[in-house]
Amino acid sequence: MSITLKNQRIVIIGGSSGIGLATAKQAVEQGAYVILGGRSEEKLDKAKQILGYDSVETHSLDNKDEVALKSFFERVGNFDHLFTPGASYVRGPITSSADVAHSCFNAKFWPQYHAVKYAAPYLNAKGSIVLMSGAFGQRPLADGASYAACNGAIESLGKALAVELAPIRVNVISPGTINTSFNWEGAEQEVRDQSYDEYAKINLLGRIGHASEAAHTTIYLMTNGYTTGSTLFPDGGYILR
Repeated sequence: MSITLKNQRIVIIGGSSGIGLATAKQAVEQGAYVILGGRSEEKLDKAKQILGYDSVETHSLDNKDEVALKSFFERVGNFDHLFTPGASYVRGPITSSADVAHSCFNAKFWPQYHAVKYAAPYLNAKGSIVLMSGAFGQRPLADGASYAACNGAIESLGKALAVELAPIRVNVISPGTINTSFNWEGAEQEVRDQSYDEYAKINLLGRIGHASEAAHTTIYLMTNGYTTGSTLFPDGGYILR
């Protein structure tokens, strides 16, 4: 039984920063070859420098563009594992505009749905897919009805795909707040710190998570060959508080 990613090809869409980059780093450390798709050429170039040019290739990709996703997987060819953490969205209460209400589904649900659709023909039958939702779906606050619904939909999608695509394994990672540069992008550091402090007060461990911890969960889901249809919560106990 292999519990390593050595010599395997890992595709990460949104892998140039945050949880995606941390996952890529841990995969490379295990001897994997990583293919990153992302919007920012600058971030992709930095990821190459961090991960090593011999261990990674990068592709400019807008994961909201279904045609671009299809073309991306045609270029990538056969591979072993897919992780889809890349998303940029806003949330708001039920009174929010249609743009706000739709943003999570448009940026987080449908891009992952379409990524799996076009990745599946190229995936190793012994491989896996890891989708990403969020703990807000299990414990919503009062300012994100559609965001909570989107995360719940992704978790249901993971179960349905585990059945449909078997023996390819499909699982979901549902993190709490993780300290990454992606959170509140463009916000002042003081605003970030205040938000992090508030989150730390509403989970069991009293702190926010690190990208490496969420990445470790993802690597587990890739390497454990008997886990499928599951959602794991690296959230510091947020959903239990």
